[in-house]
Amino acid sequence: MPLDPQAAALIKQMALAPGPKIEELPPEAARRLTSATFKMLAGDTEEVARVEDRKIPGPAGQIPIRIYSPAGAGPFPLLVFYHGGGWVIGDLDTHDNACRSLTNRAGCVTLAVDYRLAPENKFPAAVEDCYQATAWAAEHAREFGADPGRIAVGGDSAGGNLAAVVSLLARDRRRPAIKFQLLIYPATDGALNTNSHKTFTDYFLTDKAVKHLWGSYLRDDADRTDPLASPALAKSHKGLPPALIITAEFDPLRDEGEAYGEKLRAAGVPVSVTRYDGMIHGFFTMPGVLDQGKRAVDEAALALRKVFSQ
Repeated sequence: MPLDPQAAALIKQMALAPGPKIEELPPEAARRLTSATFKMLAGDTEEVARVEDRKIPGPAGQIPIRIYSPAGAGPFPLLVFYHGGGWVIGDLDTHDNACRSLTNRAGCVTLAVDYRLAPENKFPAAVEDCYQATAWAAEHAREFGADPGRIAVGGDSAGGNLAAVVSLLARDRRRPAIKFQLLIYPATDGALNTNSHKTFTDYFLTDKAVKHLWGSYLRDDADRTDPLASPALAKSHKGLPPALIITAEFDPLRDEGEAYGEKLRAAGVPVSVTRYDGMIHGFFTMPGVLDQGKRAVDEAALALRKVFSQ
């Protein structure tokens, strides 16, 4: 398929923007640059019934979280969401509108996790924070109107990686019980050697940026084969929660996301994989400029509603 016209226009606009790329900037400067971009592409802020910022105990201090609640009487099902940004950029604000949309459309409480970022906090710091926050959410769900028996995890890109890893840890540690994993163009394998990595080197997410972000996250190359960094390399994928995997055609992460779906399917895990033709990495959080981003959010919310109703 050709590149979606809206995506092509966005890529052209971004190419004309002056200044260095994220891989050329110190972490804090990269975060400031991308934060403004995220907010611009997200569209109008969607209202939810209630938003609360809190801090909870973590493995290395407190973890900031943001809890979004829908209208109506609970307890509501719970989505624990981990933002994307290559483990280096992104925060509660960059993915605020995505969390609001999922809260309203899926009729769930969404708990967003502001995990520690690299390179200041290398792997497995983000994993530890995300698992701890998910375990805390299960234990304290009733305090904020959520049902501990209906928990899903989700995230985009690096956040999709973390959702897959938390699912593995929850299975192996037998807590908490997770009903579903929403994996939006997830990073699943640090080898970075798929055909899509070799083909789509400069479609919004560039090959240089991908390598820079992985290098910032990991302590050394040996970490690339650790299943907590590369969930595709887990010894077994049996017993994992059902999943929806969303990919984009012109995305270097496309093939590893779809291959992860095949691994889940081969292990007997119910999985649905949807490729959005003509789309680029990041489109899920760009509904302000990409119509297919809106459709992907709707698909994710419908999948959540379905699993939460079972």
